[in-house]
Amino acid sequence: MDRRDLLKYSPAIALAASVGHVPLAEAQAPAHAVEAFVNVRTYGATGNGKTVDSPAINKAIEAAAAMGGGTLVFPAGTYLCFTLRLKSHVDLYLSRGCTILAADSPRPGDQSGYNGGTYDAAESNDPWTPYQDYGHNHWHNSLLVADGQHDFSIFGPGQIFGKGLSHGGHGKRGGYDAFVAEQPGVGNKAIALKNCYNVLLRDFSILKGGHFAVLATGVDNLTIDNLLVDTDRDGFDIDCCRNVRVVNCTVNSPWDDGICPKSSYALGYARSTDNVTIANNFVTGGYELGSVVTGAWKLYSDEDNIPRQGRIKCGTESNGGFRNITITGNVMEASKGLALESSDGAWLEDIAIIGNTLRDTIDAPLFLRLNKRNRNPKETLRPGTLRRVLISNLVSYNSNCSTAPFISGLASNLIEDVKITDCYFGHKGLPQKMLTHWAEKQEPMPDWRSIQVPELEDAYPELLQFGPTPAHGLFLRHLKNLELAHVEFAPAAKDPRPALWLQNVHRADFFAITAPVQKNFSLHNVTDLRLAWSRAARDQNVDKAETLEF
Repeated sequence: MDRRDLLKYSPAIALAASVGHVPLAEAQAPAHAVEAFVNVRTYGATGNGKTVDSPAINKAIEAAAAMGGGTLVFPAGTYLCFTLRLKSHVDLYLSRGCTILAADSPRPGDQSGYNGGTYDAAESNDPWTPYQDYGHNHWHNSLLVADGQHDFSIFGPGQIFGKGLSHGGHGKRGGYDAFVAEQPGVGNKAIALKNCYNVLLRDFSILKGGHFAVLATGVDNLTIDNLLVDTDRDGFDIDCCRNVRVVNCTVNSPWDDGICPKSSYALGYARSTDNVTIANNFVTGGYELGSVVTGAWKLYSDEDNIPRQGRIKCGTESNGGFRNITITGNVMEASKGLALESSDGAWLEDIAIIGNTLRDTIDAPLFLRLNKRNRNPKETLRPGTLRRVLISNLVSYNSNCSTAPFISGLASNLIEDVKITDCYFGHKGLPQKMLTHWAEKQEPMPDWRSIQVPELEDAYPELLQFGPTPAHGLFLRHLKNLELAHVEFAPAAKDPRPALWLQNVHRADFFAITAPVQKNFSLHNVTDLRLAWSRAARDQNVDKAETLEF
């Protein structure tokens, strides 16, 4: 019997079957069923929110695994826990009203932890530690962890509350202290999965997930479906994984990325992240921590000075690569938009971004970057790629656009084969504070076309570090084989910058481009450009242009 078939049975049947560790077959399930339900309270868990229940729950998991598998049922209650160790063929069912509560991590100088307990120690990942951020090198120091397991799930309408987890930062977020993640006994992830396969996460919520609500490294056949995540760092990091579906989720992650495929060197070799679908999710960085889970939906104000990241991003850890990625049907609000980043030699190829909507993006809705930070072992160094990218049916409204949507490779390594079709880019236009600044100084406004955007070839790939761009619609640099069709750039306020800046671009086709009437194309070392049937400028065929505006 497939574990997902359990969803066909009501929680009431499951709970009835679980009392006294009764086999499912005795609870009027199909005659062929051989799995068992296990009530965690049968093994001594209290669910009173005061007693540390992780020893009893781990005992129940071990018992179910020893029987060949089963479903561990958490009735309504609060289960105070340190590390829970997941096993193959053992599912966790979180009943409505159930909360798995992360116990307090030990404070600096305190090795005993809450009630004398601590989280499992962060395992060593030497010599691979230098090649990715600290958090990507450790899994065992988590609230729920699976290492080398398979065929298991966590499902049901309950909640995981990482109250005692470190988010790896500083200060306070939503009233929760930040612990030092490196200190022994500290937990800093809600769910960590390493070298697993056939994994299902469905229907529960995560409040305050630590550094990662879900960190999956080397996990194949992974489905994350209908989770509600309200957290103070990353939502889902999908690292070196294959055959992944992230669907129907809500992720609020103001301080870091929402849904983030990565391809690090944490496994000790370069493994690509392949065959990933990210579909029908709501991703945001705009809401106060905890207000999404409770349904209050309280937006941060500008005075709160919150980074509001919450984006969908491939990278920055990018050793192995990303292949066959579909990002479709997502709604993004008050976030940093969509980013594709190859910085460590990754092959970032065959990407479809289709039918997404973005609103109130805090910088620009698109950032495609190919550079050479090269944070990987010297013997594995190679030029990365960013090619065969299709972006269509994207609607972006009210983004901040001092820095335009940005697509940039290197002079020595071009981005290739990018198509952008049927898209609307609506942004605020030139920031009013800049216009006011020059008006007050009674100085002429600078010529935006003279802005020099830095190359930053070996830097961390972050959009805003490039500063303002000399275009408001798209900044395009170091690429070949570009197509734009039925694309509109719509600044809400007057913006004197051209809509498009092209630098070291070769073979570019533009069809039905709309922008306010002015000089909208600024070309610099451009060859083989064609423009037709557009409101942004008259039809043009340009064989070669060192510098040209029209």
